[in-house]
Parts: sequence; structure tokens; C-alpha cells
Amino acid sequence: MFEPAGSGRATAGGCVGTEDGWTSVSGAAPLGAVITLNGYRFQVIGVAKKVGRGNNDGPNQRIYIPMTTMQEFFPITGDNIPQDSISQIQYQPLTEELNETAKSEVHRIIATRHGFDPVRKEGFEEWDTIKSNRMVGLIFTAMDVFLGGVGIVTLALGAVGIINIMLVTVTERTKEIGLRKALGATNRSILFQFFLEGLTLTALSGFIGIIGAAALMAALGSVVGNNDMGFDPPRLVPWSAAMAMGTLTLCGIVAGLYPARQAAMLAPVEALRKE
Repeated sequence: MFEPAGSGRATAGGCVGTEDGWTSVSGAAPLGAVITLNGYRFQVIGVAKKVGRGNNDGPNQRIYIPMTTMQEFFPITGDNIPQDSISQIQYQPLTEELNETAKSEVHRIIATRHGFDPVRKEGFEEWDTIKSNRMVGLIFTAMDVFLGGVGIVTLALGAVGIINIMLVTVTERTKEIGLRKALGATNRSILFQFFLEGLTLTALSGFIGIIGAAALMAALGSVVGNNDMGFDPPRLVPWSAAMAMGTLTLCGIVAGLYPARQAAMLAPVEALRKE
């Protein structure tokens, strides 16, 4: 935000931005600094929150001065443009739910003052940022659903793989199971042994997968750098990793139950006779 230096006027708005925060052109603290615009000296009286990045950094490069000062020092000129005319209006509803209501009210007020029908779409050239954000949100929601479906299928295939591995293990260790049961091992101890093995196999594979994903994300982050192009590299979120491990553990529990039960139900005599 700027005001004419020494004028005592006040206003609101934003200023010059960098990647690390808001600074003046010289690199010093912006508040109180003096900048020259087309030969007129202005003092910085405030800064605005950084809202853009990458290729959408235009809002961060804007400066704001009082309306009356702009009309006095920087009048809009051009063909068919009245003096002191307003080229655009930016407004924000109190809540996102009131977006359409606010838009209708703005259309009605402008149309009434300029004598045309407010329902004429060609009477306004506007960009509804809230509507655009909602559309982007729907796109990301669809992506989340798709990727979630891929994850569910992947986990299901992994669970089937664990079941097959454990069934093969039970078949290969049939004599061992028969011997343990002949020596007094209970069905519960056999069940717990194979169940724990399946759970350990799942947890270990999940841990290795998370370590690999973290390494890949770190590599991507080092390649992307400081996000000059507005691309956020993927990063490992603790709660997401915990949820993944919890889901893998659940899959291990479900996948290990059937092979463990098959091992526990083997008859000792038949198991010992197994070749």
C-alpha cells in the first residue's frame, strides 16, 4: 500500500513480493520506505498477504494507492474512455455461499446506474474466481476418487498375493505343523504363529514401500527446487503415512486369517504323513 509521501492520507492494499516474503525494491523492510512512481514520491504504509506464485504471480506485483490520488496523478486516458472512469471492479462476498447473490446484486446496481438489463450476459465481462475454484476442486476430487480406487485395487491384489504366499508356506511346512501339534501345540498357537507371520510380511513390505516413496519425493523436491513454475513437489505427510501403514496392517490381518486357520485345522497324523 502506498500513499503520497508526507500527505498523511491512509488506504489499504498490497505491495512488491519476493519468494521469501514482502520486501521493498531495495531489499529493506517495506514499511515506511519511499518509492517513486512516474516522478511522484509515495510512502509504503502497509503490505498485503502473498496470494500468487509461479506463473500466477501477478497479484503479488500490484501496488495500491488511494482512488482520489490515482485520479489526480494517473488519470485513465484512451479513446472512448471518460476521465476518472473505472476499468474494473473487484469484490468479495461475505461467504462463498453468497457468491451468486453478491454477483446478482453487483449486476443489478451497475445495470441500474447505466440503464441496461442486468440479466444480459453480454453486458458484463467478469471472472468468477469462486466458481473457478469450485471447478478445480471438483477436478481434484475426481482425481482423489480415481487414485483412491487404484489404491484399493492395489491393496486387494497385495492381499491376494499374501494369501497365496502364506498358503504355499502352510503346504511346505505341513510336517512341521504336524510335529508341533503332536508335541502339544494348540490350534490357537498354530493360528497365532501363521497370523503373525502374515502380519509381519505385510508390515515389512509396507515399511519398505514408504521408505522408497519418501526417497522418491525427496529426489523430486531437489529437482523442482523453489517452485518457480508453481509446481508443488509431492511430500510425505505423517498422517498419510500412518494411514497407509494402518491400511496395510488391516490387509495383513484379513489376508493372514485364512492361511492361518488352514494351518491350525490340520490333523497331526495326516500332517506327519504328508510327503
